Amino acid sequence: MKIGFFGVGHMGGPMAANLVKAGHEVVAFDLMPALLETVVQEGAKAASSAVDAVAGVDVVVSMLPSAGAVRGLYLGDNGVLQHIDKSALIIDCSTIDADTARDVAAIAREQGRVMIDAPVSGGVGGAKAGTLTFICGGQEEAIDRARPVLECMGAQVFRAGDNGAGQLAKICNNMLLAIHMIGTAEALQMGADHGLDPAVLSEIMKASSGDNWSLDKYNPWPGVMENVPSSKDYEGGFAVKLMNKDLGLALQAGLSTQSATPMGNLAKSLYAAHGNHGYSEKDFSSIQRFFRHKE
Repeated sequence: MKIGFFGVGHMGGPMAANLVKAGHEVVAFDLMPALLETVVQEGAKAASSAVDAVAGVDVVVSMLPSAGAVRGLYLGDNGVLQHIDKSALIIDCSTIDADTARDVAAIAREQGRVMIDAPVSGGVGGAKAGTLTFICGGQEEAIDRARPVLECMGAQVFRAGDNGAGQLAKICNNMLLAIHMIGTAEALQMGADHGLDPAVLSEIMKASSGDNWSLDKYNPWPGVMENVPSSKDYEGGFAVKLMNKDLGLALQAGLSTQSATPMGNLAKSLYAAHGNHGYSEKDFSSIQRFFRHKE
């Protein structure tokens, strides 16, 4: 298929490259020329403009940093929605608020076009390896149409419900991720404070009731696990600023339904403080440093 791809940063770049590897013709556009050049080296074609990127495509994929960017791309003064062929499928993989996802999809539907939200879980490592999980919102038929494209970039595709449901499920997941990462870091630090080896303690907890994804797949203590950000000075991965963004979306969603989210609120406060102490660009597992004794 011919695929127009918007947003080729840390996540979008590897995703677009995997579509190329799967044999699709990818026409990419990004506001940052350096990012665009990187994906061109992977075999994608560079579009001269956003409108050029959607000319004659079968599928449009967007991976953008904010709801404002999504609205601007599709509905702005030079929005591309009106230029997308009505037979094409639109897949927005950005993590944004559910209301924006619903609004843009509804306008697309009014214009005779089909759009789904498909935010991802799995981080930069999953994007590069093609093992992402896509959490989709939209009609079943539309998600079935998207599945062959999404499976070129990921290992699992879920339908959470109608438009916007993918966003809600994603932010619920990321709120839980923040909570168990903080708890894991807190427990490891307390053990180390008492002289326990964090690597040994990790193995004990992994075989016990404290086991969780952060401990098992993404250990935050430096040197315990290879090829994770904690062993690379917390470089790469999922930045603290992005976790703060997602936790903000989670709290916004909780307020709209008066849901009780005390742990989510605390996680947001801790990550906000952590980011303000110079860790905004570091991986979110760097919250481990929040708990260490200051020298």
